Amino acid sequence: MTMNKSFRFFKWLGSLQLMLVSLSLMMILVVFGTLAQVRIGTFAAQKEYFSSFFVFSDPFGFRMPVLPGGFLVGGLWLINLVAAFLFQFRFVQKKMGLIVIHAGLILLLLGQFLTQILSVESQMAIDVGHSKNYSEIPREMELVFIMTSDPGFDEVTAIPESRLRDGYSFSVPSLPFEVQIKKVFKNARLMMAQGNFEPLATEGVGKQVVAESIPPVSTDDEANNLTVVLEATHQNKTLGTWLVSAGLGAPQELKVQGQSFSMAVRPRRIYYPFTLHLKEFRHDVYPGTTIPKNFSSLVHLTHHETREDRDVLIYMNNPLRFEGNTFYQASFGKNDTLSIFQVVQNPVWLTPYVACILITLGLAIQFMMHLISFVRKRRL
Repeated sequence: MTMNKSFRFFKWLGSLQLMLVSLSLMMILVVFGTLAQVRIGTFAAQKEYFSSFFVFSDPFGFRMPVLPGGFLVGGLWLINLVAAFLFQFRFVQKKMGLIVIHAGLILLLLGQFLTQILSVESQMAIDVGHSKNYSEIPREMELVFIMTSDPGFDEVTAIPESRLRDGYSFSVPSLPFEVQIKKVFKNARLMMAQGNFEPLATEGVGKQVVAESIPPVSTDDEANNLTVVLEATHQNKTLGTWLVSAGLGAPQELKVQGQSFSMAVRPRRIYYPFTLHLKEFRHDVYPGTTIPKNFSSLVHLTHHETREDRDVLIYMNNPLRFEGNTFYQASFGKNDTLSIFQVVQNPVWLTPYVACILITLGLAIQFMMHLISFVRKRRL
C-alpha cells in the first residue's frame, strides 16, 4: 500500500497539471520581474526575482515572502520533467522522440541553474596602448590592503563586502596588524566636517570628512558608495582609525614596522595569469551615417606561465575564449581610445548548446516517426 502511494506521488510529480502550474508561476514571475526593472533596475530585479527561492516584500511592516522565486519555480519544473521522464514515459520506440525532448529540457533547466550559481561576469576596461591582467565586478565591492613598500610587486589582501559588518575583526598572515571594523555604511554621502559633526576617523583624510548613511541604490546607472571605518592595532596598541571609502577617490596610507600599506574600497577584482595589451580599437560606421557597423579590438595576449604570445582580434560575435574565460566586445569610451570587455566565467557554457541539439533531435525523431506511420497507413 505504501509503495502504491509513493508511486502515485512520484507520478503526480511528473503530471501535466504540475507542469502547467510551474509554467503559470514562471509567467507570473516574468511579468512582475519585468515591471520591477523599471523601479529597481535590471541587475537588482534579476537577482531579487530570478536568482532567489522567494521574492520578499514588507507590505505590513515586516519582511515576508510574496512570490516564489526563479530558483523555486525552475526547481519545481525540473523535478516535474525528471519525474515525467522516469515515471510517466515507457521507454519504447514510439516514445523515443518525446524522451529525447524531455532529456534536452532537463539539461537546459539544469544548465541554467548551474549557470546562475557558478558563472561570474566582470568587466575589463583597457586604454589603447595599455595592459591589464585583471577584471572588475562593478556591483561587488571589496576592502583591500596593498603593501606598496616593495618596488617589485604589490601584495594585495582583499576582504569581500559580504564579510564587512560592524564589530568584525580579523588578522591575516600577510598583514602585520589586526583590523577591527567599527562602522560600515552600505551607501554613504561624504561631507566636509563642520559644525557639530564629529569625524569618525583619527588618521588620514578621513579626519576632515563626515559620512552620512543614505539608502542603498539598485538602479543600473547608480552605484553605492561603500564606506568603512576601521581601527588598526599592532601588539594591542592602536595605530589609529581610518575612514576608507569608494567616494574618497584616494586610498588611505598606513605604515607599520617600516612597511607601507594602502587601504581602499574598490570593485572586486579577478586576477589572471595572463595579460591583455590593447594595440588598437576600431569603431566603424556605415558611410555617411553615425550608425555603428562594427566594434573591434586588437589585443596582444601574453601568458606569464605558458609563454603564449600572440595577437587576437576581438569583435562583435567573435569573442576570445581562453582558459575558461570569454572576452566579449561590450562597449567603448574616451573618444574611441578605451575598449571595455565583458568577461564571463561559465564552466557549464556548453549545456545550452547540447540541450538545444537534443531537443531538435527529439523533434526530428518524433516528426519522422509520425511521417513514416502516416505513409504506411496511406499505403494500406
